[in-house]
Amino acid sequence: MNYYRIFSPIYQWAARKMCFHCQNFIKKGEKILDLGCGSGIVAKAFQDFFQAKVIGVDIRDRRIFYIPFEIFDGKTLPFPEKSFDTVLINYVLHHSDDPTALLEEAKRVSKKIIIYEDLPEDLLSRIYCKIHGLTFNKFFQKNNNTSFKIGKEWEEIFQKTNLTIIFKKKINNFPTQKGLYVLGT
Repeated sequence: MNYYRIFSPIYQWAARKMCFHCQNFIKKGEKILDLGCGSGIVAKAFQDFFQAKVIGVDIRDRRIFYIPFEIFDGKTLPFPEKSFDTVLINYVLHHSDDPTALLEEAKRVSKKIIIYEDLPEDLLSRIYCKIHGLTFNKFFQKNNNTSFKIGKEWEEIFQKTNLTIIFKKKINNFPTQKGLYVLGT
């Protein structure tokens, strides 16, 4: 069963909101890498909204929307240095075995990085993140390496990887808080 197709209208609505959040940071026609693109829903929304050239990468092909795509090993991006204007990392880092290494790769191939992450900073957000981790692992990823972090922890990781926070915003999206980070490389 393809769960992305079932929840596609919700994901499309969320992707459109993300485009509006990012409109001050992405120019029309940019080249964007959607790292961990999953279904391709967000990549397709960014492609259409920004008239951008978007390429998706993920460890498996689970696209339900056509976008240019490459499989990658989860560690090394198959692109040369600074080949993208922006890398979009959309609710992916908490699923990574090594988010710092993934950020280093994103930094290597781009001029800026835009990150969305769930932030377990209050009781409802912690419950949501726990449920999200369990269900995502059961239906999509088939492992248990989900590691959610609060905003301060992400910011420490960004600092360790020499990424500059250009913009940050907490987004209250019941039942969880989300963080939007725009980082300079």
